Amino acid sequence: MSRIKTFNLPDLGEGLTEGEILAWLVKVGDDIELNQPIVEVETAKAAVEIPAKWAGRVQAIFHPEGTTVEVGSPIIAIDTDPTAGPIEQSKDDASRPTPSAASLAAVEVAPEEGMVEPGLIGGVAPGGRTAVLVGYGPRNAPAKRRPRKGGVPAQAAAPAAPVQPAPAPVVPAPAAPAVNGNGRVTGAVLAKPPVRKLAKDLGVDLATLTGSGPLGSITREDVQRAASAPAAAEPLTVAAPATAAASFGADREQRIPVKGVRKLTAENMARSAFTAPHVTEFLTVDVTRAMKALDRLRERREWRDVRVSPLLLVAKAVLLAVKRHPMVNSTWAGDEIVVKDYVNLGIAAATERGLIVPNIKDAGRLSLRELADAMTALVQTAKQGKTSPADMSGGTLTITNVGVFGVDTGTPILPPGESAILAFGAVRELPWVHKGKVKPRLVTTLGLSFDHRIIDGELGSKFLRDIGDFLADPEAALLAWT
Repeated sequence: MSRIKTFNLPDLGEGLTEGEILAWLVKVGDDIELNQPIVEVETAKAAVEIPAKWAGRVQAIFHPEGTTVEVGSPIIAIDTDPTAGPIEQSKDDASRPTPSAASLAAVEVAPEEGMVEPGLIGGVAPGGRTAVLVGYGPRNAPAKRRPRKGGVPAQAAAPAAPVQPAPAPVVPAPAAPAVNGNGRVTGAVLAKPPVRKLAKDLGVDLATLTGSGPLGSITREDVQRAASAPAAAEPLTVAAPATAAASFGADREQRIPVKGVRKLTAENMARSAFTAPHVTEFLTVDVTRAMKALDRLRERREWRDVRVSPLLLVAKAVLLAVKRHPMVNSTWAGDEIVVKDYVNLGIAAATERGLIVPNIKDAGRLSLRELADAMTALVQTAKQGKTSPADMSGGTLTITNVGVFGVDTGTPILPPGESAILAFGAVRELPWVHKGKVKPRLVTTLGLSFDHRIIDGELGSKFLRDIGDFLADPEAALLAWT
C-alpha cells in the first residue's frame, strides 16, 4: 500500500457539488497531525475548515487559493510515513524507459479501494523530486477506470503526438504575500493548532502578526502580545466604491461571477418561487406592551448578561403559534403533506458572503432563556462566517428580520421545503388609536408568506393573528395559551 495518500474534497453536506478554496492552512513540507485543519473551503452554504484525514507530511497541493474544485477531486497529497526515507521506485521501474507525455496520458490507473477519484496524481515534493505512486511514474492526467482485458486504448497505440502538459500541482510560493483591501496580509499563516485556537479565543487576526518563531511561524507569545497591546486605529476605507471603480471596463459594465452563497440562494429562490404558489398577508401590530416587557426582562438579575431583542419575542410568538396550528410547520411532498412535530427555526442572516438561513434545531422545546442563548450563538457564528452546512440544513419555518434595515415589511420567498416564512418589520413610534385616543405607540408590520397548497387563507390568517396577539400582549397570551 502506498504511503502517499491523496485527500479528495469531501461532500460537506446537502449534496453540494463544488467548493472554492479560500485559504491553505499548510504548505508543502509541513508535518501535520490527524484532524488538523489544512484548508478553508467556501461552499454554497458556508466557509468551513477541513481537517486532515491522515497525519504525515504535505507532499503536494493541487489547487491554488481562489480555485473552485468539484467534490471528489484531489486537493492535497500527504506522505503518511515521512520517517521511512525517500520515496523510490522499484528496480523494475528504474529499468523501464521514460514514458512519453502521450503514453502517460493514455495510462489507465485503477483507483484506490475501487473508487473513481478524478484529479491529478503526482506532484513536486521537497528536493525537486516528483512524488509518484510506485510503478506508474509521474502522471498529470485524470484518473480513470482500468480498461477491460484485451482492449487497447486507441491513444496508447497511436504515435506520440505533441501535447500540452497539464499544470503541475500548485505549491504556495513564499513570495510577497497578498494584501487585501484593508491592507492586511492574506494567505496561509504559519501557526500550530493550539496557537490558532488561542488567537481565535482572544480575537486576534493571525494574518496581521509577524511571527517570531522558526521560519517566521507565529508563537503563543506573539498572540498574547498582540492581544494585550492597545488597539490601533485602522484607516477608514470605503471598499465598495473602490472595488466597483476598478471592476468596470471600457464599456462601463461590471460582470460579477455567480457562485457560492449567491448561486445557491438564486437557485433556491427561483425553484421555490415557481413551484410553491405563494400568498402573503400583512398585519400591523401595536407592540408597545411587548417592548415594555423586554425592558423589564433586561432588568432582571439573571437576564442582565443575555442579549434580549424584539426578535426574541417574535421567535417565541411563532413557536407558540405553531403549537396552535401544527399544519403550518409542514412540507409538500408531492402525493402527501409531511407535518413535523419539531420546529427547526430558521433565522435569515445577511453576511458578507450573502444571505444565509441557519436554523435552531428543535426550537419549540427550548425555554425563553435557552432560545435567547441559541439565537445569540447563531448570530455570532454567522458574523464570523463559521456557520456549518449542518446548521443551515433541515429548516422547517423561517423568520426574516427586515426591520434591521429600516424596512416596514416585505413579501419573503419561502425557503425550499418550508411552508411559511415571517417578515418582521421595523418597530416605529406612530400615532395609534389606544383606548379611544390617538397616542404615540410602538408599531410594527408583519408579513407572512405561505404555500397555498398546504395553508389556505383561513389557516394563514389565524396563524398570523396569533403571532400578532402575542406581540400585542405577551403576558396575557402566555396565560391564555400555556
